[in-house]
Amino acid sequence: MAHLPRRRENVVRSASELIGSTPLLELIRTGTGTRLLLKLEQFNPTGSAKVRMAREMVLQAERSGELRPGGHIVEPTSGNTGAGLALMALERGYTFTAVVDGHAAEDKLRAMKAMGAQLVSVDSGTGGEPSTVERRRIAAEIAARTGAYRPDQHNNPHNNAGYRELAHELLADIDTDVDYLIGAVGTGGSLCGTVEELRRLGSRVHALGVEPTGSIIFGGAAGGYWQTGAGSPAGFPVGGNVKYDAIDEDCRVGDIDAFATARVVARRTGILVGGTGGAAIHVALRRLVHVPAGSTVIVLVCDAGEKYLDTVYDDDWLRERGLLDRAAQQRIIRLCRAYDESVRLAAYSVRTGA
Repeated sequence: MAHLPRRRENVVRSASELIGSTPLLELIRTGTGTRLLLKLEQFNPTGSAKVRMAREMVLQAERSGELRPGGHIVEPTSGNTGAGLALMALERGYTFTAVVDGHAAEDKLRAMKAMGAQLVSVDSGTGGEPSTVERRRIAAEIAARTGAYRPDQHNNPHNNAGYRELAHELLADIDTDVDYLIGAVGTGGSLCGTVEELRRLGSRVHALGVEPTGSIIFGGAAGGYWQTGAGSPAGFPVGGNVKYDAIDEDCRVGDIDAFATARVVARRTGILVGGTGGAAIHVALRRLVHVPAGSTVIVLVCDAGEKYLDTVYDDDWLRERGLLDRAAQQRIIRLCRAYDESVRLAAYSVRTGA
């Protein structure tokens, strides 16, 4: 038998080594040469961008001595941060308690439990608003009683620092600058952390922060919303990781448009994105016609739509909440087709000299 050539193996020994190097997918190109790219963070372990900052917060807590061998971590979470912390806890020998409510997608809760997390549930009521304030209170109470380490993702600077690598990936994967970066705000980490590092590297990026209609992060009246992983309800103190000076424009998107866009993206590409990703893509699609020719617009798609098969992608769930709007989906489809047609028209003009 001939000897096989020796080559370097591409094998990792822990799931956390797979974090990062997520792909960019071109969703739209226009006749002016502008393109809309999706940074698909669902290709991280746990299916979310949040595992990046969970790793950074845990490793920094170890370096500072806040986390010691066999320690306990507690954090209020809507699911994605919790899944990231659950992964880090099981790899590094910690106990993890997630304080959650019924606003979280059920599959996120199942995933945390599958990785050994302990779940403490808080009543979220029936108004469509997350019980963010109460979750924080319960987590603080558990930390005080047990001595557990509480990362506090809304104020921990290592949340934002966890996305520095993401900025480097963006610039490494395209041969130009990031002209526009669009993403959900949430805790501030993914958008603000990435923008700050891009600018430190010399980028002239223009940042658009997206929040659910009803979130108080950009001011205005509070209200209910069903998008998870972003938004702040009435009475919630916006954390220090939301760097308003890093965000050039604030945008609000309602649940109907966010979910309709996510569903159209699924039918167009076969890629399922979460509701907050749908909201950010909605902003991007409406913005493309207004940006200079040849712009590169990137949307941070922070988690996977497979977590929302029972919600965003379920007609009955949407219908029960008055969120199933076929006309909204048709508007997005027509907009995408108009961009596609603009490419064909531009090519025709070049060929004919028209």
